[in-house]
Amino acid sequence: MKRVIIICEGETEREFCQKVLAPHLAQHDIFIQAPLIKKSIGGIVRWSVLKKEIETYLLESNVIVTTLIDYYGLLKKYNFPKWDEGERIVDKNARMDFLEKAMKDDVLDNVRHRYIPYLQLHEFEGLLFNNIQLFYNQVPESELVGKAELKKTFDDYDNPEMINNNKETSPSHRLKRIIKGYNKVLYGHYFAEAIGIEQIRAKSPRFNSWIDKIIKIEQ
Repeated sequence: MKRVIIICEGETEREFCQKVLAPHLAQHDIFIQAPLIKKSIGGIVRWSVLKKEIETYLLESNVIVTTLIDYYGLLKKYNFPKWDEGERIVDKNARMDFLEKAMKDDVLDNVRHRYIPYLQLHEFEGLLFNNIQLFYNQVPESELVGKAELKKTFDDYDNPEMINNNKETSPSHRLKRIIKGYNKVLYGHYFAEAIGIEQIRAKSPRFNSWIDKIIKIEQ
C-alpha cells in the first residue's frame, strides 16, 4: 500500500481529506495521513517553515508528501520561491504550475521525486460550487438567503476553480453571504460528500490533475 502525507492548511482541508478523499484513494491502494501545518496548527506559514516540514517527512520514511494549500491568502511576505516572477503570469493556471514547480525545485534534490506540490486555485471552497441543485437540496430554505448571488456565481463560472481571489468575491466569502450561519469546516466535507469525489474531479481540472498525480506517482 502506498502511503501519502497531505499537509493541510486548515481544518476544512483536513476534514475533506479524511472524510472524502481517503476512501477514494483507498480504492487505489493508497493510505493517506492529513496533518495540519505543524508550526501554525492550521494556517499558512513562511515557505522556509513549510519546506522544513515537507523535507522532514520525506527524509524520515519512504513516503509521498503533498500539500493542500489555498492560493487565496498567500502573500509575498511568506516568501514562496519565485513568487514575484509567478505573480507576473496572467493566466492563473499557468501561474499555479509555475509556483508549484518552484516549490518542488526548492526541496532537497534526493527526495523531491516523492514530493507533489499543490496549490488550490483559488480556494478549497470553490470546489463546492459544483452543482447548484445541491444547494437547494442540502441547505434549509430559511438558511439559503443568497439565491441571486448563488445563481450568478454558477452563471459566471463553469469551472468552480476559477471563482476569484478577492476578499469580497472569494468562494468562502460568497458562501458566507449565500448561506445563513455558514460553518466552513462543517459545510466543507458535508457538501463534498454530497457532491461525490468523482463529480468534483470531473468539474475541477486542476484538482483532478492533482489526484491523478497522487495515484500514479511511484513510491
